[in-house]
Amino acid sequence: MKHLLTLTICAALGALASPAVAEDPPMGFFVTSVGMGDGANLGGLEGADAHCAKLAEAAGSTGRTWRAYLSTQEEGKRGISARSRIGTGPWYNANGELIAVDLDQLHLFPNIVARTAVDENGNRIKGRGDNPNEHDILTGSMADGTAYFPWQEGDKTCSNWTSNGEGSATVGHHDRHGGGNTSWNAAHDSRGCGAEALRSTGGNGYFYCFAAD
Repeated sequence: MKHLLTLTICAALGALASPAVAEDPPMGFFVTSVGMGDGANLGGLEGADAHCAKLAEAAGSTGRTWRAYLSTQEEGKRGISARSRIGTGPWYNANGELIAVDLDQLHLFPNIVARTAVDENGNRIKGRGDNPNEHDILTGSMADGTAYFPWQEGDKTCSNWTSNGEGSATVGHHDRHGGGNTSWNAAHDSRGCGAEALRSTGGNGYFYCFAAD
């Protein structure tokens, strides 16, 4: 009995001396590792969301609802805003690094730079200084994550993500670099919606994905 009591006390002391190893938080943010192969024609928001889910699940993420960080434009009224589609946070990348705790931090001072804006497998996306540069990330959004107003001229969403030809899309720079354009979600507009047009300014049809659950 005395021996058993000694073993029990030792086990308890050992548990106290060996803190549990915390698991990394689940991935809730990534840049798509590949585009959809048709420029900015993503099959609309539904097609883009499905692409996010497919990539996340292939990377081992389960049980999460994925949304593409994309806005739309509507005639005569304001479109759907990217920030309204992605939940409330917090969001971590595939390497367990915190991107933002909530929507306010995400749009004011997020932890989005070349090191943290990785793909679903935790791999770095090519940016300024790489060949090719692929830092243009499709968003169709203003800097606060909202959709453009109906009176603002020009296509900013490649016909609501259904065009691979005429039009343009607002893009951000995931690496926060490039000609003074440091915004992660609203750096400039693309020269067109086709694959070559997107590549001409430093893009490859990538977009951001967030867990909205």
